[in-house]
Amino acid sequence: MTLSRLRRDRVDLLVDAVLLGVCAAAMAVETTVIDRAVTTPAAYVAVVLASAPVLLRRRAPLLAITLAMTLMLGVLETTNVHQTIAFPAVLCGYTLSVRHGRRLAVPVGAITMVVVLIILAVYSDHALLSWDTAKNLSLVALPIALGVAAHDRRRYTAALVERAESAERTRDEEALRRVGEERLRIARDVHDIVAHAMVAINVQAGVGAHLLERDPEQARATLRDIKRVSGEALDDLRSMLGVVRDLDGPDDVAPVRPVQGLAEIDDLREGLGSAGVSLEVEIDTSAVPLPASVGATSYRIVQEALTNVMRHAGPTSARVRVSRHDAVVVIEVEDDGGSGPEALAGSGSGNGLRGMRERATALGGSLEAGPRVGGGWRVSASLPVGTP
Repeated sequence: MTLSRLRRDRVDLLVDAVLLGVCAAAMAVETTVIDRAVTTPAAYVAVVLASAPVLLRRRAPLLAITLAMTLMLGVLETTNVHQTIAFPAVLCGYTLSVRHGRRLAVPVGAITMVVVLIILAVYSDHALLSWDTAKNLSLVALPIALGVAAHDRRRYTAALVERAESAERTRDEEALRRVGEERLRIARDVHDIVAHAMVAINVQAGVGAHLLERDPEQARATLRDIKRVSGEALDDLRSMLGVVRDLDGPDDVAPVRPVQGLAEIDDLREGLGSAGVSLEVEIDTSAVPLPASVGATSYRIVQEALTNVMRHAGPTSARVRVSRHDAVVVIEVEDDGGSGPEALAGSGSGNGLRGMRERATALGGSLEAGPRVGGGWRVSASLPVGTP
């Protein structure tokens, strides 16, 4: 039991003890002062005992109201109390209704009314069909009605709180899910940026080392290409990492570069040319403009496919074709194959190809990759344009 619960129980016990004293004092005052009746010690004992069920009303409300109605008979037998005798039963009936609601309060109230009618028939000087009877029955009905109303209100309030907490949990879970998806998307972008830049740098470094003595000017041009590609990659990485920091809090937001789309595919041509890859780009005018998410995914698929060309095929020719058929945009990337030992390495089991498939699937599309007839490799992706 926690300290707060123990403290609350002590407060409740103190309140009930005060109510017991008030009920007993009210009955004692009525019998000795108002009615000026001759009292005996047994009468005071009966008054105290009739008030004692108040102490049980929180832990055992049904037992408390049963004892209150039963011990009331001792007061009627030993005193002339009629106005305040119902106080303990009223408190116990209200507590039972608050605790259990109408499911238990209604039958208990009906039985209590029958008992009250019997008591009035035996002990009251008034006729059974009189205002006195209605007043005593109202002392049963009113506290039970108020208790049921309080019970229903508490349940309604608890349901509202639970619904609000459930909605809050759902919002938090949805926010975490969206953050997770965004982090996964950023991780894919970082993979594509780093893979493309590192492959281009690796190929160009090899070319530069090969031409360093035979053609120093061309070697310097290759080094400049390496510097440009690495600088662009660093800018992209700063932008991506700025977005990651922004997911954790908006206090330190890095500048974000515009989202790359089909229009930026031509920008890949220069880096590929320095690596010995001749690129041909053909974009159907009906395929643009595209939604931002579709355009960004198309660019990343093309970038990763061309990175694989540089990695596995070496110096060769590659073609990018983008067309639109109804509500689907089709991206095709082909190469003529290379002569090096890595030309057959693009079997489709690497992380790059898996990442391209995941990107296409995330938009509700599909991606196929495999060898071309006559040599080389072909990647084909179909993306629904209607995806926001």
